[in-house]
Parts: sequence; structure tokens; C-alpha cells
Amino acid sequence: MILDNSAFASDSGSLLDVESLRADTPGCAEVVHFNNAGCGLLAAPVLATMLDHLRLEAQIGGYEAAAARAVQVRAFYAELAALINCAPGNIAFAGSATHAFATALSSIPFEAGDVILTTRNDFISNQIAFLSLRERFGVRVVHAPDAPEGGVDVAAMAALMREHRPRLVSATHIPTNSGLVQPVAEIGRHCRELDLLYMVDACQSIGQYPIDVAAIGCDLLTATCRKFLRGPRGSGFLYVSDRVLKAGYEPLFIDMRGARWTGPDRYQPAESAARFEEWEFPYATVLGCAAAARYAREVGVEAIARRSPALAAGLRVLLDAVPGVRVLEKGLELGAIVTFTIEGWRPEPFKAAMDAKGINSALSFREFAQFDFGDKDVDWCLRLSPHYYNTDEEVDQVAAAVAELAGG
Repeated sequence: MILDNSAFASDSGSLLDVESLRADTPGCAEVVHFNNAGCGLLAAPVLATMLDHLRLEAQIGGYEAAAARAVQVRAFYAELAALINCAPGNIAFAGSATHAFATALSSIPFEAGDVILTTRNDFISNQIAFLSLRERFGVRVVHAPDAPEGGVDVAAMAALMREHRPRLVSATHIPTNSGLVQPVAEIGRHCRELDLLYMVDACQSIGQYPIDVAAIGCDLLTATCRKFLRGPRGSGFLYVSDRVLKAGYEPLFIDMRGARWTGPDRYQPAESAARFEEWEFPYATVLGCAAAARYAREVGVEAIARRSPALAAGLRVLLDAVPGVRVLEKGLELGAIVTFTIEGWRPEPFKAAMDAKGINSALSFREFAQFDFGDKDVDWCLRLSPHYYNTDEEVDQVAAAVAELAGG
């Protein structure tokens, strides 16, 4: 990989050598990939790392390959820790962000009447999990209102914290159905003042924005590696604060990775976040995640955080000018997700028409975002999510494709 951060490569305001980054991304030669909020294109070093380990497993055996690569496996924890400003012992590997979120939830001893305070712009699986806890344990789910300009009203949320003293405060940094960037650090300051347990879903922000768990003030943070971090599918991680570890939180179904069986009727949880892991690991995937985190840090997350949202902002401007197109984003800060509706089309045929033009995108439906889409009075939208290896020319190409379909 050759990076040149000293010369401008784009008029979108970044200091990245986009040509070299695209050469490092084989998929760029195949498609216009504007579905990074679904799954980012693997970089060549990530792919090579994974294939190399799979070959080693085939040659000497899976257990033996894991033992031979023990140092590299441990680097997963160091790389992710460096990415979010914590210690390696605060990181647990997970099969997905949802797996990490559910495992973390299972460690909280909810009782009937406990309150979960969350927002109206959250990930569908998180909300379903909260409703499941309501059905099983009788917890109450309270949603903080949005501000008129979009995004959660932090002052109102803080008032709800004081009123309900929730067992858990939970917020999604960037929801999957919108480019809205929520003020998770502001929420965190209020949680710290009131000594409340705070969990953040960083699924769409890891790899797109700098994440500092100390600045956010969260106790738990979940994320996937496949989206803007550009890692492999089937991977994610959980951050667990020292405060939570020392308080003795552990997942409901802890296994031999997370604990030692110290006697016939007792066990001892691991001191680190490993207590939230399972024994069986997809080691090629773990190594791929480490490579993806390393790659993002080498590219420069600060530069990524300037470029990717800038590409999305340019796309919004172009789509706003297309008759029949309604861009849905609302909020003080918007990231690299663009959602819009288009008159005269049904969802699947429209996406198929974009696919036929070699443009990757994703559909989002009301059931993914009951509150947000209800407020916006839409049943579906198309989601476009550029990343730093995309170009201004591709932004123009995508906008032109939408305009052509809108006029047809």
C-alpha cells in the first residue's frame, strides 16, 4: 500500500491519495460501490491476510494454524483498542454488532420496572431486543424526543434520565436508515454526571469517524467490522469499560472462553472483556479485522472523516436538484449516508435499475425505522453510502443515474 497524505487528490476536501487507495481496492474496477453502510469493499491487504491464513489452515490444520498465528491474533485487540482509545483488554471479538449488543444486554440484571432510555433513531435489532426484554422481564422502554432540527433533544433526554434513573441509556451514533450523526458524547456527559450505564452502537461510525470511548463516556460500545471499517463479514466487536468489568458484569451464557471452571459448582469469569467472547473463533476473520483496523489507521481516520461525509454532502446537493426526488436527511451533522425517495417507482424495481447501471446501493423500509420513517411519512427509501475511495466523478455518475431514472 502506498499512501501520499501530502497532496490533494480530490476537491472533496481530503488529503488522501485516492488513486492509490482505489488501486488497493479491487472492487473499484468492478462496480460503483455506494453501499459502504451495508458492507465496504475489502482492501487488498485485508483479503491477502485472510486468504493466507485459510491456506495455512488447509496445510497444517485449524488449531495448529491458530497457535502458529497467536501473536497476530492478539494484534486484533491492540488494533481495535488503538482505533477507539482503550486498552486491548477492553475489547471482545463478536460475530456481528448485533451479537455484541445482545451479549452486552444479557449481562445487565434487568428487573420488572427498570427503564431503558433510548432515542427515536436507533437500529432495528436494538429496538426489537428492548421490546423482547419488555415482554420477558417487564422493563419499560422510554424514547427521548427529537429536536426540531433533527436528532435527539439532549436536554430532554437528560431530563428523562433524572426523572426515570434508567437501568440503561442506549444510543446509536449513526442509524442505518439515515445519515444523522447523534451527539453521543453529549449524552455521555449526562450519563456520567448521573452515574448511569451507557451503551453506544457505533456500527455505522467505526471506520467513518474517529471514535474515542473516553470522550464519549460510554460503558459499552458495539460495532461491526464489515461496513465503513472495510473488514470481513461475520465480524464485530464489543468494548467493555473497566468500570463494567470491575462491577462483575458478565453475559448470561458465559462459556469456557469467558470463564474458568474452577470446581464442580463454581466458575471464575475472565478479568478482561474476554468474558464476553465465545471459545470458537473464525481466525481468518479475526486476522482480517485486525488488518482492516490497521489499514484504516494507516489511511488516517481524521482524513476519512473529512472526505466520506463530504462526498455524501455533494451527492445530496445533486439529488436535491432532481425533480421527483426527496432527500430525507435531517440533522445538525450528517455523515456518509444519503437516503431519498423517488416518485413513480417501487423499491425493488428501482434498486434493480440502479444495479443494472453498475451502482451498488441498498433499500431501507419503514419496518427498519418505525419512528423516523413514520415522522417522514415514507414507506421506503434508497440508501447510498460513499466512502473515501469513491470519487467525485462517481458522485456525479450516481446522481446522473438517479436523474435519468426519475425522468424516465
